[in-house]
Amino acid sequence: PRTVRLSPNFFLLQTLPPNSLTQPSITLTLQSSPLGDILIHPRGRSAINCVSCLWPKSADGTVLIPYNLSSGYSQQQVSLFQNSLQEFHTLTCIRFVPRTTEKDFISILSTGGICASFIGRIGGEQQVYLDSGSCMSRGTIQHELEHNVHRSDRDDFVTIMTQFISPDKIGNFDKMDTNNVGLEYDYGSVMHYPGNAFSNTSGQATIVPKPNPSIPIGQRIGLSPLDVSKINRLYQCDDSGLLLNSANGTVTSANYPSTYPNNSTSVWLIRTPSGQVSLQFIAFDVQFSTDCVSDYIKIFDGPSKASPVLLDRTCGMGLIPQLISSTSQMLIEFVSDTSITATGFKATYTSVQCGGAFYAPGKNFTSPGYPAAYSPNMNCIWKITAPAGYKISLTLHDFMMESAPNCIYDSLSIYDGADTSSVLMVKYCGTKSARTFNSTGNAMMLNFISDKSFQYKGFLASFVFGESLGSTIHKQM
Repeated sequence: PRTVRLSPNFFLLQTLPPNSLTQPSITLTLQSSPLGDILIHPRGRSAINCVSCLWPKSADGTVLIPYNLSSGYSQQQVSLFQNSLQEFHTLTCIRFVPRTTEKDFISILSTGGICASFIGRIGGEQQVYLDSGSCMSRGTIQHELEHNVHRSDRDDFVTIMTQFISPDKIGNFDKMDTNNVGLEYDYGSVMHYPGNAFSNTSGQATIVPKPNPSIPIGQRIGLSPLDVSKINRLYQCDDSGLLLNSANGTVTSANYPSTYPNNSTSVWLIRTPSGQVSLQFIAFDVQFSTDCVSDYIKIFDGPSKASPVLLDRTCGMGLIPQLISSTSQMLIEFVSDTSITATGFKATYTSVQCGGAFYAPGKNFTSPGYPAAYSPNMNCIWKITAPAGYKISLTLHDFMMESAPNCIYDSLSIYDGADTSSVLMVKYCGTKSARTFNSTGNAMMLNFISDKSFQYKGFLASFVFGESLGSTIHKQM
């Protein structure tokens, strides 16, 4: 067996030479440290600035990286792993694919108690350690899969405070010759160490940004826009998506408010730091065609086109109702054909605690945490929109909230329409038996509010669409 040293730095998917190993796999003796996560080749050989060492590119322009996933992960952890891969697939030409017979592949292992990886492709089987107890977050998974660009110009942008680093940890800050692909330094990279990494003195930073020491550095939420740009430049990816990772922002079609280009496809992945994504359109003008077969927008409840559809193909003019994802990720796809164009769209997004936007013909949904107690200080909105000519039948199956006169503390308000200017059907609190509410039109909105004290299990609700439902408006209670 060969012994390797664990020596972390921040890298991306660059590689050691594929011919640097004569055997298809390596037995590792891991020497871990609190943040250590780089497996260094036993011969000490590095090719971080080596173009020929990249994973090979397929004829279709994608870069396939085969992997085996250990059986030691729960189904929930497997789902998290797959979700973490989807950001690479949506935003870059990298494709992590289950291994079949490929000679070179990565082996994802749940043992070892550490998070660690080699720097890119080394040939044969190479291990990536993602401990099932401590490494299963999206940012950590992406960090280990993305080990390839450590910047040799680091000292132009940060100061390493060696006086606060123990001698046995100073090797973690060694620099290597790298390909910086002509991009600016990324303080917010998912690969970057936090400011206090390996500090031996409480309250003292080991990495201080230049020229502004207060710049936030390091995060494990997910890929940064510059992480995406680095991968795409390194592998010369042709088509890629745009990542929007702020808590709020604006997204527009190309050239807006001028006409968008012909024969193009664009995708935007919105990923807020927390909560769920709320998308509100300000303007919408897309060439109309029957069934929107020409130009259209389509929106997914997640990071890929395999995610559930929030809004199916939509075109024409007029505003789209507010959309709320079920998680912190929402994907927008915009497609134009070779003929007529229009001005396109403009929308704003923000992070919300909870809520949803439903267009399916039926669904069950609950207050956050149900049947456990909801959280304090919540303000959640659910919007239900049926096709034109349909109505909505909403049933509250279970209901328990803090009781108070006029429901001044915790409450659920149900509106017969798309917003709070619509008729208030009911305002509920306390404990209620099952009851059904029918809309007069094709929209309904629910607003759930909790204050800082006394939380209960909340509610369980469901809805269905119908063409001839009766109209039931309840008075405020």
